[in-house]
Amino acid sequence: MKATLIADGGAAASEDDNFFRSAPFLEAEGATHTIEVADGALRIPAIVRTIDGTERVDAISPYGYPGASGSYAEPIDPGSVDWSETGLVSLFVRDRIGGRALSGGTLRNHVHIAEGDSGIRKRLREQIRRNERRGWEVEPIPGPEADEPARTNFERAYAETMARTGAAQRYLFPSEYFETLLSSERSWLVVASNEGTRLAGAIAVASDGYLHYYLGGTLDEALGDSPMKNLFAAMISLGTELDLPLSLGGGLAPGDSLDEFKRGFANGEAPFHTHELVCDPAAYDELVARSGPPPEGFFPGYRS
Repeated sequence: MKATLIADGGAAASEDDNFFRSAPFLEAEGATHTIEVADGALRIPAIVRTIDGTERVDAISPYGYPGASGSYAEPIDPGSVDWSETGLVSLFVRDRIGGRALSGGTLRNHVHIAEGDSGIRKRLREQIRRNERRGWEVEPIPGPEADEPARTNFERAYAETMARTGAAQRYLFPSEYFETLLSSERSWLVVASNEGTRLAGAIAVASDGYLHYYLGGTLDEALGDSPMKNLFAAMISLGTELDLPLSLGGGLAPGDSLDEFKRGFANGEAPFHTHELVCDPAAYDELVARSGPPPEGFFPGYRS
């Protein structure tokens, strides 16, 4: 089967019912193309990028868990696809959580799943109740109803969190990014307040049979109470209302402190796969030879 590249901003892959392939998300992420596989049976949203110092291009999925829209009898084996007509040197695909689009790939981690609140550890429950006694309240706001003050408070909390963690530039977003995300009908801004002041928040999104925790942050002044615990509990409750399990994601690396924190709310897990596809082997090898040996596992190697 063949793959083709369409310069449509990801429109052919767009699905209103799944946030990670919705038009607002693809716009916010800067999707440039759709890659159609098997006569359009699967449609992969992609960001096509020029490879520095060359006239060649490669592509990468938007962030999160976009996978592909459409369906096939079973996940398609990327090795059975002729990618040559796309003109890409390589393609990096982030697959879906829940109903994979492509088979094989690299198991990146297992995201933590909370289906109901039975997985919340006793210690966390006590801390959540303590925060409630201290006046913490949590409110889920449908994304399109989140006004500018709510978004501004969230942006500040998110920015302070990224500064504390020394996050890479990839995770720093302009105001327009959040505004566009929250225009999706499949998004919620979950806000934690104390005495009427919004001090922490999270963006939750619905896609492919899950409610996903996407982004979150806490203002420096509220760190002592760690209201993110209350936000996670509220997102689990929102998922229950929507009849969707909550995907909490994982850590920066399996077993790190963030991974263990999220595990404290979960009663299940689901695998997350990526696919590192070489579409033009000769061009790929040439570029890697020019750039030098990449670190183990880095893809595409010539961008190391």
